[in-house]
Amino acid sequence: MKRGSGQKRPFPGDANDTFGLHKACMDFLEHIRVRHYSPRTISGFQDSLAIFVTWCEQRGIVRPTDVSRPVLEAYQRHLFWRRKSDGTPLSNQTQYGRLVPIRGLFRYLVKNNRILANPASDLELPKVDQKLPRAVLSIAEAEAVLNVPDTNDPYGIRDRAILEVLYSTGIRRSEAIALTVWDTDNERGLITVRKGKGRKDRIVPISARALAWVSRYATEVRPSLIVEPDSGVLFLTKEGMDLTPDHLSGLVARYVDRSSVDKRGSCHMFRHTMATLMLEGGADIRYVQQMLGHVDINTTTIYTQVAVGTLKAIHDATHPGAVEGTRANAAMSAVGIDVEAETQALLDQLDVEAMNETGEE
Repeated sequence: MKRGSGQKRPFPGDANDTFGLHKACMDFLEHIRVRHYSPRTISGFQDSLAIFVTWCEQRGIVRPTDVSRPVLEAYQRHLFWRRKSDGTPLSNQTQYGRLVPIRGLFRYLVKNNRILANPASDLELPKVDQKLPRAVLSIAEAEAVLNVPDTNDPYGIRDRAILEVLYSTGIRRSEAIALTVWDTDNERGLITVRKGKGRKDRIVPISARALAWVSRYATEVRPSLIVEPDSGVLFLTKEGMDLTPDHLSGLVARYVDRSSVDKRGSCHMFRHTMATLMLEGGADIRYVQQMLGHVDINTTTIYTQVAVGTLKAIHDATHPGAVEGTRANAAMSAVGIDVEAETQALLDQLDVEAMNETGEE
């Protein structure tokens, strides 16, 4: 069953067997739920574990104690050789995503003394493809897309404000949907992203131009969209409801299609564009990392925390939409890290994020 169908398949296995795979998986999913994993992550783990349990049942494997290292290696080979309906193999990213929850399951079972040894402890995960095609807008292309909405129309004002926020801040689609009217700080030029990925809050700089469009929308358009009681969510549909991920993705894609830009549009395109243009403008990788809300960038480098005021100054100096008519080249010190390598790692991480956001069969 595909995601988004609105209905979850029953989880396989014998729910009455207290020592079975079904019970083990349910307990593990509850464990990560109370640890505040995101609903999307929990749903993905559940789907992957359900596929694994079904495969095990077909081979008479019904309990965690029946799962050995050779069994897991056989399952990994199964994923490698499996073909989708169009005859293409599962990508390395999909295979990786199917195996990570299994490794987490058995780590949990060992830690809680449900099994004696972890059969997945030395399981080698497939290497995730890092060199993925990326769609990044140039400054001219970004401006072309931003200028598509008809700002003589109320909904055009709303859409221009949304595009400006995505371009200026690089926040995720889910984070843009969750913004409230209280999250913008016009005086300091900041927005607060609440419960982003990992349920962590962060403060992000936003350009004066983007704030101006948000203020115009909030003053001229939003009051007519509100359905009482007002939830405070910033961006509303014509019916006064919260935007959905698909709604926002479709909105962005349509404006890219209607522009002169010959690229496939998505919310993540603006996230990637923001990071790329700031890096090209001379921003230190650490500042871009903090704006994106990344804890790490698949490296062992530990980055220092930077003050919001400094981060705002760097944003103004390197983001093309943050200053009028000019782009400053702020040459930042590398402070002993390999800037080129870390920059590439950041862009690769954004590519993987984009694939995770859209999903893959």
